Amino acid sequence: MAEQDKALLLQKMDWTLRTRMFANLLEEAENEIQDHLDSFDVEYIGSEKIESEDLLDAYLAAKKASGRTEKTLTHYRYVIQRFLKAVNVKTREVNADHIRSYLANERERGIQDSTLDGIRQVLYHYFDWLHKMNKIRFNPVAQVETIKTEKKERLAYSITDIEIMKRQCNSDPIMRHPLRNNAIICFFLATGCRVSEVVGLNRDEVDLESGECTVHGKGRKERTVFLDDVAILALKEYLASRHDDNEALFLGYNMQRLEQSGIRAMLKHLAEKAGLENVHPHRFRRTTITRLLNRGMPIQEVAILAGHDKIETTMEYYSCTKDRIKNSYRMYST
Repeated sequence: MAEQDKALLLQKMDWTLRTRMFANLLEEAENEIQDHLDSFDVEYIGSEKIESEDLLDAYLAAKKASGRTEKTLTHYRYVIQRFLKAVNVKTREVNADHIRSYLANERERGIQDSTLDGIRQVLYHYFDWLHKMNKIRFNPVAQVETIKTEKKERLAYSITDIEIMKRQCNSDPIMRHPLRNNAIICFFLATGCRVSEVVGLNRDEVDLESGECTVHGKGRKERTVFLDDVAILALKEYLASRHDDNEALFLGYNMQRLEQSGIRAMLKHLAEKAGLENVHPHRFRRTTITRLLNRGMPIQEVAILAGHDKIETTMEYYSCTKDRIKNSYRMYST
């Protein structure tokens, strides 16, 4: 890093000399300074030399100001701190080889490629921010190749899957809140909401007359989602069965706001009893997006409904079977 420090020092001296020397003397002065610097091991110790933790704190503060959630910030801190501890070098000394070596070691530990590329992306955005803030001279992650991941086919729920889960809500004696569980399934299917958005909802944010609901998505962004007749009926039946003043839309067994773990546990139990596989909250979101696109809703509108900033993200959720593509081909090609 000594050569980078020398280059940075020369750059700063050049800015200073230009305002104080004639142009015909500037190049001569720079050459003489360069000769002197070659005799020393230079390390920059000016005001920009901030410890790694201070740099990370500054970055996380900037991300918090831009609307990142505490959960996201905690993830960023964990990934970055773990990387810096593993490579054991100062933040300003990190290069592409450090990053490649770290990712290779993580792969040897059994970390999946999709997770590794997520780590690479976190590091990229961190060092890119440091570069833009003039804390480092370049972003070392820019020289690290994207990690290719195997794309697995993620299917939506079938109509049969949904019907089996609904019936299981009413037939299983262990399920103490069949109306609530049925309402949750119907709400997921109607809105395509994330599980974090569902558990954060309050009763006054759902208008059962207009069929509209205000949810708080990623980055604290508000958006409006809509309820179909089935979801409205299921919610009315569930809310009519309650005799409490809790503001939460969905309650757990302890009559407190239902948590994400509670929904996951409920769905896991339903799946085991019904003999279904791969049942989890996010698959409802994929199902809703797929259903809307298959029925002809413009993808731009589906993206807004799902809370996606990019249409490419919406397409990642689209589950299109080979049979459907084949049938569409035959319909449009003849």
